[in-house]
Amino acid sequence: MTTRAIMLQGTGSSVGKSLLVAGLCRALAQQGLRVRPFKPQNMSNNAAVTADGGEIGRAQALQAMACGVPPSVHMNPVLLKPQSEVGAQIVVQGRVWGQARARDYQNIKPQLLPRVLESFAHLQADCDIVIVEGAGSASEVNLRANDIANMGFARAAQVPVLLVGDIDRGGVIASLVGTHAVVDPADAAMIGGFIVNKMRGDASLFADGIAFIAARTGWSPMGLVPFFADAHRLPAEDASDLPIRTSGGALRIAVPVLPGIANFDDLDPLFAEPGVSVTLLRDGAPLPPETDLVILPGSKTTIADLLALRLWGWDADIIAHHRRGGRVLGLCGGYQMLGTIVADPAGIEGPPRTVPGLGLLSVETELRGPKQLRAVTGHSCADEVSLSGYEMHMGVTAGADTHRPVVRLSDGRLEGATSVNGRVSGSYVHGLFADDAQRSAWLQRLGAPASVRHHAVEVAAVLDALGTHVTRHCDVQAILALAASAGCSRT
Repeated sequence: MTTRAIMLQGTGSSVGKSLLVAGLCRALAQQGLRVRPFKPQNMSNNAAVTADGGEIGRAQALQAMACGVPPSVHMNPVLLKPQSEVGAQIVVQGRVWGQARARDYQNIKPQLLPRVLESFAHLQADCDIVIVEGAGSASEVNLRANDIANMGFARAAQVPVLLVGDIDRGGVIASLVGTHAVVDPADAAMIGGFIVNKMRGDASLFADGIAFIAARTGWSPMGLVPFFADAHRLPAEDASDLPIRTSGGALRIAVPVLPGIANFDDLDPLFAEPGVSVTLLRDGAPLPPETDLVILPGSKTTIADLLALRLWGWDADIIAHHRRGGRVLGLCGGYQMLGTIVADPAGIEGPPRTVPGLGLLSVETELRGPKQLRAVTGHSCADEVSLSGYEMHMGVTAGADTHRPVVRLSDGRLEGATSVNGRVSGSYVHGLFADDAQRSAWLQRLGAPASVRHHAVEVAAVLDALGTHVTRHCDVQAILALAASAGCSRT
């Protein structure tokens, strides 16, 4: 029997595909099915390290959690990580494959389709149903040739499609009916149903809208899903989805949001801490004078982001904050920026060059391979508190301040650096704040109350609620029936 599969595509970006896939994964897992998420091609600098030693988009890692299984490189076989000046880094089945500009990538995609189908088959062999997520818009007919992310994949793998529209942004009738009008008839034939997402208010007021869409397209309505208010409690896939500010806590943290920000889920556990106020600074907004801690998060483009930080004047703000006695923490790319020099002799991020860092740590970084991708465990050097996290970086950092490391890893490595005065630290380890013990220890070191939260348990509870939400507002049995037609020609 062919493993069931269903693909959720969108009328546009940010219509809620990732969240619906996570919810459907959870709902079906709650029914006892073996479920796997799959996204043929994703574009994101927010990535996760997998159990098999590669990297995938953070959204697919969350979807794997919704399924109750470890993340695998096969869940997101093509990951595009935008880089300034050189287009995007191409990660294939978890490993760096190359890089390309957007136009050149269109000609590369046919080479990647066999790897995409290979990963899809790998997942199919180990589950009852695969829930596939498309990318961007199904109606991007200008990009249809060589497509591997939407209808190109659906047709190649013979996976039926549900089209998702977002009523919250307006124009959902036109976007759904318009998609039917502009896509190739053979592509439209792959779509068996539609979901209207992010409904607010009285759902009965849209009954005529649902009927109109169904009549004009011939597609079956599969759900009218209300806005899921707790979505903000799950890791965000896009930096634009991060909150601007959280308030109420005595510990005040400021985070400059740079163009190439990466792995910003490091911040998620702090947003939910009652003892912490987090302010995200965008487009050169000044550093609040009452700030206790500045966090420089990860970056996919360290040198370009360092130049942007200077352009917006944040370098002066951060140095003044430090002179006033404030603390600074750099994570991964942010750690590299805190040193005296960042050198890119091989042109990994763009033209070969060397630029001065902020000079708050006595370390120098050279950007070079191989890329480090691994889960890590260990203890913090300050207080011997256990930790678990992951590394995902290119570059080697060395210098006097590394003799005051931040963590001692289980493999014996001493990692990170701390300034002589103890107020500036940097580390390549992601996930420090997701680890409950580490988060609590960091808060206490900064003068805040110890955390009493269990981050992973809270995320799991939100996923449970999301699964219930999808079950209540979607016709899950009709979706399963449509998924059962996977592998059958629909043209």
